[in-house]
Amino acid sequence: MALLLEHEFKPLPADKQIETLPFLEAVAHLPPFFDCLGTPIVYSPVKADLAGNIKKIRAVYDSDPAKFKTLQNILEVEKELHGSAWPKTGATLALMWLKRGLKFILVLLQSISDGERDEEHPNLIRVNALKAYEIALKKYHGWMLQKLFTGSVYALPYKSDLLKALEKGKEVKEEESIEKIHQFLARVTPILDAIYEMYTKMNAELSYKV
Repeated sequence: MALLLEHEFKPLPADKQIETLPFLEAVAHLPPFFDCLGTPIVYSPVKADLAGNIKKIRAVYDSDPAKFKTLQNILEVEKELHGSAWPKTGATLALMWLKRGLKFILVLLQSISDGERDEEHPNLIRVNALKAYEIALKKYHGWMLQKLFTGSVYALPYKSDLLKALEKGKEVKEEESIEKIHQFLARVTPILDAIYEMYTKMNAELSYKV
């Protein structure tokens, strides 16, 4: 799957310390995923948000690569630096929203690869997208955004068109595409789980709505 496997994520180390630079370099290839979903009025802002958060974290990392070698270093240093304003500030806040965008992508792809579908319309991905939205983003969105997102599922591409877009237009058998999704999920899911775990342990998760 050209788009998803273009730049591989490093395996999660045993100590779960995620190196900042390799993570950012890998994740920087994922914002175009949202182009594959169509509906620019909904997904273009999500794409821009994802890319913007990557840029913010990269700027903090570039300011002192040794100090911010891992994602945990970023949270620890910023907690000390920003005091009571933390965690709603800096790269800590950017990574919080970035992980939610990634969660949406992963839940959507996991649901498709697990074969979850509307039996009456098996080539639609509404069921998968709604599940991803419910799990990853809905509780952080106000009423207007929730309405916009749930309405947008009726304009999503067919599953076959999404898989073709992820292959950058190449005709590939569905089984091959699903296998590539499995490879992507196997590499990225443990990393994302570790980031969520880090936010919980450091009491850095926020639940405000936008």
